[in-house]
Amino acid sequence: MTEGFVAANSHLVRSVYGGVVRAQATPADRVAIVIGGGSGHYPAFSGVVGPGLAHGSAMGNVFASPSAQQIYNVCKSAAGKSGVFMSYGNYAGDVMNFNQAQDRLISEGIQCKTVVVTDDIMSASKSEIHKRRGIAGDLTVFKIAGAASDAGYSLDEVVRVAMDANNRTRTIGVAFSGCTLPGADHPLFTVPEGIMALGLGIHGEPGLSEAPIPTANDLAKDLVARLLEETPEGCSNEGARIVVLLNGLGGVKYEELFVVYRSVSLLLKEKNITIVEPEVGELVTSFEMAGASLTFTWLNEELETLWAAPAYTPAFKKGSVQLTGSDGSFGGTEILEEVIPEASAESISCAKNIEKVIASIDATITKNEVHLGQLDSYAGDGDHGIGMARGTHAALTGAKKFVALNAGVGTTLEKAGDSWADRAGGTSGAIWGIILREIGKELGDSAKPTPQSVVKSIARAMNEVMSFGKAQLGDKTLVDALVPFAQTLESEVSAGKSLGNAWDTAAKASVLAAESTSSLLPKIGRARPHAEKSVGHPDPGAISFSLITTDLSSLIREIE
Repeated sequence: MTEGFVAANSHLVRSVYGGVVRAQATPADRVAIVIGGGSGHYPAFSGVVGPGLAHGSAMGNVFASPSAQQIYNVCKSAAGKSGVFMSYGNYAGDVMNFNQAQDRLISEGIQCKTVVVTDDIMSASKSEIHKRRGIAGDLTVFKIAGAASDAGYSLDEVVRVAMDANNRTRTIGVAFSGCTLPGADHPLFTVPEGIMALGLGIHGEPGLSEAPIPTANDLAKDLVARLLEETPEGCSNEGARIVVLLNGLGGVKYEELFVVYRSVSLLLKEKNITIVEPEVGELVTSFEMAGASLTFTWLNEELETLWAAPAYTPAFKKGSVQLTGSDGSFGGTEILEEVIPEASAESISCAKNIEKVIASIDATITKNEVHLGQLDSYAGDGDHGIGMARGTHAALTGAKKFVALNAGVGTTLEKAGDSWADRAGGTSGAIWGIILREIGKELGDSAKPTPQSVVKSIARAMNEVMSFGKAQLGDKTLVDALVPFAQTLESEVSAGKSLGNAWDTAAKASVLAAESTSSLLPKIGRARPHAEKSVGHPDPGAISFSLITTDLSSLIREIE
């Protein structure tokens, strides 16, 4: 898909590892605007890379965030000398991976700041507005940031106007049918005949409530009323000037959208609200989902100027811009190999067992891929199995590669973790990348792992996952299975049990803990807005963790 997209738009974009960047190099005195997210939403996010808008887009797998490595590489390829501004929708996997990339850029002396988009009014209450998802309102925030950069704003000033735009943007969406992941034989969710789902997610998350399908006029009245009830603090509707985006999610086409927009425009005119340069069409899609979303952005003079500024991208054009030729730079497509640290002969030999461990994990996930996807579809987007399988396949390939290069235990685990995170993307990719990397850092390359060092490595991984992802026990995440596993393993080894026996007991504890998540309400992550729908179903991340640890028990006994 990426190759075809670039071939069709080579005057505007070029391919780099992890996504696309503008065909023209970012001038030294301009802030690089880097956006991104999962695929399956075109024209978001790659379709809005070009003059007046983004300088680069990190492209994840379908409905999964790009990996930290992909984001980092796109940022490095897009950056000039005035820093990088990152923006994306507020989803757990995106936050984890973009934050990792930002930390790495800053550690290298590259200025980098972020504004996360939170426009979806149905995904959290006004009191928890920071937890809201980013959907079609991404476009106004991205556009205003891109125009600010092209106007010569500093990084801090780009952040200021982007934050202002986000704070003034509200979106609500409806769906009349679900969407189907490529290769799947059924949609992620269904909507009964004659019913619409209100507050759906663009990743196929089901709606938060259902109601009979109204007429186009009544739908417009409902959506407009709900958005006006959400008028941002400090904004007034009397004489207001707003951007209106009416977005088709894939299965509602332009003619139908214009019918709804007619009513939206009349309703706002009656309220003495002026619409400024509206957009009606497919802006953020979800495959073939029949649905639409309505976005309002309340403007001030500065934001209106930036919204109206010219832009020329593959999917979004406004005004007139002067295109220059490609800068001829095609770097950024390769990741340089790091030097493999020296390892003891004992550690090199033990690394072969690490390959067996990763192979076992891969076999477990391959066997359970469909089941894990089904679990994820109850309140998420149904891609947990697919994402985990991508990650474990890549981790096994990475482990084999570095074992063949005589890497030690620690390096093999770290590189397998990097491969997992990079190929899988999403929340699970980030978390399992952390788990393998932290275990590898603790075990190192100088000695054979012992029961005590394995215990310490698992505890280290647990602490880092909780610190980075912010999940706690009871939040209905992988942490609910990881913590009892780590704690049980430590207590059993401390009691003098062999690693194999201790592991077996700990795995059983993780299974019980994972199954008990069925009764929990999710408090973090993509399932949180659909909390009630997840009750009665265990968390897929916790289940996949317990499956992995259980299937590893016999191998641990064999190799200890």
